[in-house]
Amino acid sequence: MATKYVYSFSGGKGEGNGKMKAELGGKGANLAEMCNIGLPVPAGFTIGTEVCNYYYANDRKYPPELKAQVEAALKEVEKVMGGEFGSKTNPLLFSCRSGARESMPGMMDTVLNIGMNDETVISLAKKSGDERFAWDSYRRFIQMYGDVVMGLKPQTKTDPDHFEELLEHKREKAGVKFDNELTAEQLKELVAEYKAVIKKHTGSEFPTDPMEQVWGCIGAVFSSWMNDRAIVYRRMYNIPHEWGTAVNVQAMVFGNLGDGCATGVGLTRDCAVGTPGFCGDYLINAQGEDVVAGIRTPLRIEETLGKDMPKAHAELDEIGKKLEKHFKEVQDVEFTIQEGRVWMLQTRNAKRTGFAAVRIAVDLVNEGLITEKEALQKRRIPADDLNQLLQPIFDTEAKKKATKENRAIAKGINAGPGAATGQIVFHASDAEALYNKDNNVQLILVRKETSPEDLRGMKVAKGILTAFGGASSHAALVSRQMGKVCIVGCGSLVVDYDKGTISSGGTTLKEGDWISIDGFTGEVFSGKVETKPSEIVQVLVQKTMKPEESETYTRYAQLMGWVDKYRKLKVRANAEQDEAHLADAFGCEGVGLCRTEHMFFSKIQEFREMIVSETKEQREKALAKLLPFQRADFTTLFKALGSRPVTIRLLDPPLHEFLSEHHLHDDDGLADRLSKAVGISKETVERRVEELKETNPMLGFRGCRLGIVFAEITAMQARAIFEAAADLKKQGVDVHPEVMVPLVGFKTELDHQTKIIRDTAEKVFAEKGVKVDYQVGTMIEIPRAALTAGEIAKTAEFFSFGTNDLTQTTLGMSRDDYGSFIPLYRENDVIGDDPFQKIDQTGVGRLMEIACKDGRATREKLKLGICGEHGGEPSSVMFCHKLGLDYVSCSPFRIPIAKLAAAQQALES
Repeated sequence: MATKYVYSFSGGKGEGNGKMKAELGGKGANLAEMCNIGLPVPAGFTIGTEVCNYYYANDRKYPPELKAQVEAALKEVEKVMGGEFGSKTNPLLFSCRSGARESMPGMMDTVLNIGMNDETVISLAKKSGDERFAWDSYRRFIQMYGDVVMGLKPQTKTDPDHFEELLEHKREKAGVKFDNELTAEQLKELVAEYKAVIKKHTGSEFPTDPMEQVWGCIGAVFSSWMNDRAIVYRRMYNIPHEWGTAVNVQAMVFGNLGDGCATGVGLTRDCAVGTPGFCGDYLINAQGEDVVAGIRTPLRIEETLGKDMPKAHAELDEIGKKLEKHFKEVQDVEFTIQEGRVWMLQTRNAKRTGFAAVRIAVDLVNEGLITEKEALQKRRIPADDLNQLLQPIFDTEAKKKATKENRAIAKGINAGPGAATGQIVFHASDAEALYNKDNNVQLILVRKETSPEDLRGMKVAKGILTAFGGASSHAALVSRQMGKVCIVGCGSLVVDYDKGTISSGGTTLKEGDWISIDGFTGEVFSGKVETKPSEIVQVLVQKTMKPEESETYTRYAQLMGWVDKYRKLKVRANAEQDEAHLADAFGCEGVGLCRTEHMFFSKIQEFREMIVSETKEQREKALAKLLPFQRADFTTLFKALGSRPVTIRLLDPPLHEFLSEHHLHDDDGLADRLSKAVGISKETVERRVEELKETNPMLGFRGCRLGIVFAEITAMQARAIFEAAADLKKQGVDVHPEVMVPLVGFKTELDHQTKIIRDTAEKVFAEKGVKVDYQVGTMIEIPRAALTAGEIAKTAEFFSFGTNDLTQTTLGMSRDDYGSFIPLYRENDVIGDDPFQKIDQTGVGRLMEIACKDGRATREKLKLGICGEHGGEPSSVMFCHKLGLDYVSCSPFRIPIAKLAAAQQALES
């Protein structure tokens, strides 16, 4: 029996269904599902993703059975739609669109009006009674086919856009602004000019055979799976290359058949901020690509469609409710209204901002459509999206001031909420180059409209501003998914690429000038505008806003309540005394990493005295000065955390970070001050500094090695910890310090340090007359520690994975120097994710797995955690859950993200 490659959807029945995304892609599966639930869908068929993989595995050839299956499916569509493909009397036209398993908006290619030629254009004009419509459809087809199939689409900003240049010239000559104002005669001329351009630049004639056209389009769509922008997009969102795309061939319906027709993109709820109600963009007398291309600024469905086409608007509203109820998710739909009749061309789960994701998920639960557990699914709220709710917003008073000093120069459609300030850049390639030169650069990408080719620039920009387009344009859609601040359809904005300027409201700015954009209001300001903390921060941290005053906070709190209810993994904070209040505000369950070296920077003179000391007595004298400062810092931290555990890492960095030749050079009197304080010569100070130099300090004299050679450092730090804890215990605070020894590779190293710590603890407890519950453990941050974890666990009461150094030492890759080659590695799929941002689960993760298993085999109740930077990254948090860790620890602002990721993995498990 032949393998089935083609699945029809027609006549109210689909051969597939919404659960077949792996086989049919998201678009094909949902077209079949819409058919099956009785929605009006133009007939068509889907060529499955399996063919895409066959296509690439077999030198871009198709399975032998495919041709007959496609021809049979075409005949079925002709029967249902009452037309004939290629007919000279009753022509039926097709569209050809991609459809990956996960939505990849605008990344792959589309062709409309397939089947047009010099004969069918005449028959279409007769059948429709509209000659202008027929020739407009023909010129659109030639342009799309020439771009997509015949390779004339510009690839860089310097490539000419032959078709657009001809179209613009034609509009100028005719004295009109938009394509739909051109006459049938002018469009006839344009068709001839387009064909001539194709012949000139490809050496081939434009194909007139409809079957040749449809196969050309199918091949182009499959080929677009591996274009640059699609690869970049998949890499960005972790979509496997091997999934492939499906191809959807569907009968055309027309929104450009006069003023009684329209095309649009609708959302069942606002996906910028999450407010309920069917909304979106539409254009009268237009085809679908016009809306998303952003060439014409569309009308708003919620504002005017009810007046323009009341019956169609009411039907769309009902369809939206039916889809949302059926899919239990906010939907993004494409539709065409042909002479009053509504046709559904696509539905998919809508991309949304973090603001909208939280509101929509919570509202759907409150409306009874989904459960709490369903609300927490990572496809609904990717954990990292919570970061958007914590980002700064523009200060209202600063905006008022800006209107006077910097000026509010324009206003557009707010498509991506937030506040962004940056320097103007016009081209995606320039934005990427500037970012690669300086990762801290702040850029606002300003375009007439964006296209999928701009993805790289959009990725590195702080915000996106376009002169054209609506809330469903490419810029808006992709910005929402990226969580970028975005304003589109800023009609008063004149963007001049040649001069490198933007103009609006009497103000002209050039490339490199600063502008500020408010994604909540759509306002554009010249210059910089001051920001203030988000509403969440104002409520939780600053307490300058009451919880009931913020709808954003109310829903956030409800969501986090569900998160805490379902997660298993605890979440701690990487924090010192200054960040304790932040960690507490975001609901940390302890401190997973207190870096004691950060505390020394505020008392750097005394610490440097210890460094240059030559004898133990000199060091102990300097350390005695540091003791009260350390004790006070630990007291502050313990008091803020109360009964929650606090993990304190003993001194870790190499000493040269605190005192080097650079420090002596930058501070002429430093050597003299140290000489007097310690009682040694200036030459001795300089010699000691010279001795601190290391060839590879990351693998040098640091971590527990410092504590072993200079045991008095460990003793001082342990005393400061236990004195602070004992004093608070006497005051009724139930303190739980955990003393962590860094960079252990041998059990003997940990034994040495543990003895000093425990001996010091007993002395302090005897002096204070009180005992404190505490633990001693280690960081697992070098491979040998992971591989000998069973042995080390005989001494260690807890492990905390220091994945920053564990990644460096496992991969032999310096996180300070890898920037020179890692972009190329990722670009060429040498590796997948950046290993310093997401745990390398097959390499570093394997070592973690060994350490967990062997450690708990020795000590059954061994506490396991992670304190590296990966502790707040969602996929890494989920991996830690799978390993059976007790907690993750991350920076305070990542706590909500880690908690949500932990809940999502707990529910998925």
